[in-house]
Order: sequence, then C-alpha cells, then structure tokens
Amino acid sequence: MISFTKPKNLNGSELLDELAEIGIVLDKIHQAPHLTLDGLIWLDITEADKAKAEAVVAAHNGTTVAPEPTVAEKLASVGLSLDELKAALGGN
Repeated sequence: MISFTKPKNLNGSELLDELAEIGIVLDKIHQAPHLTLDGLIWLDITEADKAKAEAVVAAHNGTTVAPEPTVAEKLASVGLSLDELKAALGGN
C-alpha cells in the first residue's frame, strides 16, 4: 500500500479507471482506495508503480455528483428487467 495526498474532488471509481488507462489495474471491490482522516489516500500498488500513479492522483478531479441511473438500472432496483416491463405492458 502506497499513500498519496487525497485529491480535492475524489471519486474512487473514476480514479481506478484513470489508473487502469496507464496500466495500473486494481479490483474496484477488493483494492478500492482507502481514505484516512489525515487526508491521505492509500492505493494497493507496487513501489514500481508509485511515480506513474502519483501523476494520475495529482491530476485527478473526480465527479462528486452521482450519475443518473438508467431506466434499466431503476427497473433492476425493484427486481424488473426492461423486457419484463415491456411484456407486462403488452409490448413485443
């Protein structure tokens, strides 16, 4: 685990996507960034990747507003699929 100064606008998922673009691929569940109260972000990367990751973390300006869920995601949240809704409404 390597520590970095936490970006002002941190979006962990976006940060992991940005790191993946430069070849540092981390599992979004098991290797998610860890934040500490002292303003640090910890990433499960090797010392060899530290310099590359440092540039990405420093430039990161994450989205702080959650994206609007799609219709399919909204339906899935209540246990329906788009096809099931169409069938229930008499569509093909």
